[in-house]
Amino acid sequence: MRSSLLIATLLAVSTPAFSAQSDDIASKIINDPSAPQIVGAKSSVRNDSNVQGGKALRIVVPAKGANPWDAFASSAIPKAIKAGDNLMLAFWARLEKGEGGATTSTLPFAGVQVSSPPYPSVFTEAVQIGPEWKLHQVKGRADKDYAASTLGVSIHMANAKQTVDLGPVFVLNLGQ
Repeated sequence: MRSSLLIATLLAVSTPAFSAQSDDIASKIINDPSAPQIVGAKSSVRNDSNVQGGKALRIVVPAKGANPWDAFASSAIPKAIKAGDNLMLAFWARLEKGEGGATTSTLPFAGVQVSSPPYPSVFTEAVQIGPEWKLHQVKGRADKDYAASTLGVSIHMANAKQTVDLGPVFVLNLGQ
């Protein structure tokens, strides 16, 4: 619960009273939230005042892939992680257009994984998206030490022909 409140505070700080707390949370971010990379789908930046930061990536997945990872969003984690560190992936997402008019979709994999083959995951969870913006949180604990730049975020989207809007993607290291 505390971590959810901290994320919400970080993403929605609007008064100076929260400044010290948000600075503390901002120091826990271990990726670049504004620079996710898209593979296997077309994307474009669009203005959207309904998402934190006012910008979103519109990701058009042209067809269901042979594998869910045939289209994905990723974000590098350039910092080292220690065994036992509590990590949280937090990202804004919504379904703009679902396959066959669907109003919800499940993104089958949202998590942190090793950035090289065979890409083992550190932690992952499927998340349900719908037409409204929602902040999704996936939590996990590092099973061992990981050197800087060996981990990354992956959010798989090729489970359907769909258009997904993706806002900021954060990874926080909440420590031991």
